[in-house]
Amino acid sequence: MEKELVILGIESSCDETACAITKGGKLLSNAISSQIAVHQKYGGVMPEIASRLHLENVACVLDEALKEAGVRLEEVDAIAVTRGPGLIGALHVGIQAAKTLSLIYDKPLIPVHHLAGHIYANEFIKPLKFPLLAVVVSGGNTELVYMKEHLSFEIIGETKDDAIGESFDKVARVLGLPYPGGIAIDRLAKSGKHTYKLPTPLHDGSLNFSYSGLKTAVINLKHTLDQKGEEVVIEDMAKSFQDVAVGMVLDRVEKAVELYPVKEIVLAGGVSANSYLREQIVKTFEGTNIEVNIPPIWCTTDNAAMIAKVGEYLYKEKLFAPLSVSVDPSWRIEDFKKF
Repeated sequence: MEKELVILGIESSCDETACAITKGGKLLSNAISSQIAVHQKYGGVMPEIASRLHLENVACVLDEALKEAGVRLEEVDAIAVTRGPGLIGALHVGIQAAKTLSLIYDKPLIPVHHLAGHIYANEFIKPLKFPLLAVVVSGGNTELVYMKEHLSFEIIGETKDDAIGESFDKVARVLGLPYPGGIAIDRLAKSGKHTYKLPTPLHDGSLNFSYSGLKTAVINLKHTLDQKGEEVVIEDMAKSFQDVAVGMVLDRVEKAVELYPVKEIVLAGGVSANSYLREQIVKTFEGTNIEVNIPPIWCTTDNAAMIAKVGEYLYKEKLFAPLSVSVDPSWRIEDFKKF
């Protein structure tokens, strides 16, 4: 009987320190130490603090994942770790931990692209169906990724400036809302009305995105209203902003499926937790032959289960890295084999 593959995943790209174990494709453990409470007082992630907290937490999270899975490090077949994109200091903590374990236990080291992890997190629900369109929306990235088959990534649309999640956080900050901003805006928008006129940037017919102009428009409008002494209805501003921000995603996705053959659309990344986006993308493709895969909330935030899942596929391709490998904060998903 063929031995079931055991993968240890390590994730530390931003403000979650995470380790997970998969065996034979099944998730045995998924330990996460979140730093959100620490960063909330600053209104966003402080990179230096994030790195220090990863350093403090990584050993504890690793121990928790191994105990929960009932697996010893000697039994692990390979170590998959996020190489990028992400915060450079935070990434270094994870990859140094992975390289140390790889050296001590003589295990293959597998560098994993963070966004590939978010896409493959959907496989914990059901197998991906190709060809597919992955809608990657997070704090640091906004991309449309076309996949003809496993580990085939083609970026067909991307943000030219700010990511959608970043714009949510910055708009929330100017409205006096807590970090993470996406959660607060999503909640308030439910009771708001679209009363504020905001621009939809980048009308070039492409599949690319631009959120800088929208973010700036909200900030300027808020300041103008404040100077005039006019009340800003936060719920209405949240609704107006969210409608436009999510509307851009839906517009590009509709264009993409006209240009590319697609059997399935998968949401991926932190902003895929947005209730309005989830509701609207399902509604948009209701009654079509395109299946929409909505990940559960636990799959939307950063975790190591998704890194281990990609690691399973990369292990089969023998995409192992030497111990000299380093992080790449700007690593493109199309270059996932280049390290």
